[in-house]
Amino acid sequence: MTEPFTFEGGTVERGETRHVRFPTSESYLGDPVRVPVTVINGADDGPTVFLAAALHGDELNGIEVVREVANQWNHAGIRGTLVCLPVLNVPGFIAQERYLPGYDRDLNRAFPGDPEGTNDRRIAYRIYENFVAPCDFGIDFHTSTRGRTNVLHVRADMDDPDVARLANAFGTHLVISSSGSSGMLRRDATEDGIPTVTVEMGEAHRFERGLIDAALDGVRSVFAEFGVDRQELVRWPGWRTVVDEADTTWVRSDEGGIVDMHHERGALVREGEVVCTVGDPFERESVEVTAPFTGVLAGVLENPVVYPGNPLCHLVAVDEQVQRCIES
Repeated sequence: MTEPFTFEGGTVERGETRHVRFPTSESYLGDPVRVPVTVINGADDGPTVFLAAALHGDELNGIEVVREVANQWNHAGIRGTLVCLPVLNVPGFIAQERYLPGYDRDLNRAFPGDPEGTNDRRIAYRIYENFVAPCDFGIDFHTSTRGRTNVLHVRADMDDPDVARLANAFGTHLVISSSGSSGMLRRDATEDGIPTVTVEMGEAHRFERGLIDAALDGVRSVFAEFGVDRQELVRWPGWRTVVDEADTTWVRSDEGGIVDMHHERGALVREGEVVCTVGDPFERESVEVTAPFTGVLAGVLENPVVYPGNPLCHLVAVDEQVQRCIES
């Protein structure tokens, strides 16, 4: 049964929507650092789900997904409770930095948090205990880091049947299976019995409307699968491949120079095919970088300059059936 949703300092009754700014820390001046939260508690029974974005402060695409679900969708038919967290890393968002500014901590390695720990763990604890722990499942939106871009895909522990159901319902072509690193929101929530997936989409520091719209379709599909809203059936993307993280690799440059990328994110490249070239400023010398196996470019470099060892592309192995689907 859908009950009042409670958090420290507030309650959202059945049939009510509340917008709050929830304190998670303090600035150097002692002013509160507050996370924006929208809680939509439906009048009808259903699951409690969280949508989170901007754990890394410069990853903006997910912010718009969560904002639109919270503020533009019609919630009259919602069954259960939506917990919308569009900007989790507020200091990073204000500074437009990936990590918590000042001491460079990754908030997505601090979960489930510690009320007596370092600042990042205290922030994670307050978010987790108040807005994640009460939920039945969740979706955490990310982008690639600065200078790179990702194709829309899901990262999830596909060995967990409940997580696999959630990942498949989102409806992307590509799912990369892994449990996630220690301290990740999706890993700790899943281990606590709250199936959670990460959605990767695009690049940092910008809104990409096509990816945002596709991710919104994924949320609709999840809501249909889990009975959150009365709407269309679960989306089928046409083809899907689930790839273990061990079957992916970042192809790195052995030279410093200027990169000419020959393919866009999402492209299929064959083993031995030239993915990009790395050259010098005079265009007198260039090195061809080839694909070590046949796969899909899940991520590619956007900033076309590299040092030796810098990543050029994220290559994901796919079988012959998937190759035919991509080419058809």
